[in-house]
Amino acid sequence: MKLLSVNAGRARAVGYTDSASGTTGIDKRPVEGPVRVQAPGPRGVGASGVAGDAVCDLRFHGGDDRAVYAFAREDMDLWEGELGRPLANGSFGENLTTLGLDVNGALIGERWRVGPDVVLEVTGGRIPCRTFAGFVEENGWVRRFTQSTAGPGALLRVIVPGELRAGDPVEVLHRPDHDITVSVLHRAATTERALLPSTLVAAEWMESGLLELARTYAEKYATGPS
Repeated sequence: MKLLSVNAGRARAVGYTDSASGTTGIDKRPVEGPVRVQAPGPRGVGASGVAGDAVCDLRFHGGDDRAVYAFAREDMDLWEGELGRPLANGSFGENLTTLGLDVNGALIGERWRVGPDVVLEVTGGRIPCRTFAGFVEENGWVRRFTQSTAGPGALLRVIVPGELRAGDPVEVLHRPDHDITVSVLHRAATTERALLPSTLVAAEWMESGLLELARTYAEKYATGPS
């Protein structure tokens, strides 16, 4: 299990985002040399946890619970076949492109050591947005990505900061005692909302937006849907 690349993006103006600035950093490219990774600050204030990486819409991206985004090269290869075009590392706006790691089967709260020092913790999966759809330029992209068996990729918080570079090994340090994976939480948040209350066994580690969604749903239907 290893990193194929560490990717960062610069802010640029586009016509397909509804961020207040009209800019996005989704176009991420592999970065040479060591890249500093650290907790960026609270949701809505902190941006990316990856040095040199722009996050332009703090409503939905960045912050300590979404500091880093990882996507498996194996899943990117599946999309290459479906879309019929090459997809370079970083093409889905991910900070870390991995190889040999079960990103979508990772448990919420699972911890990875990446390289000699950095420790990251899984907090959830990516919910596709308009900016992602505009960047990929595929019809019906939000639905296609959401429903795909390839998986959403993992959002991560930084537990131990440090430097990363392409080729660094990845080691699973800890797996919590529950069965809520990135893929399960993604389905619960999108296509199978009835699963949301069951995901609260992972509340301790879940990123704040998905946690709020799960709690709101569970409270609403505590006595059964009306």
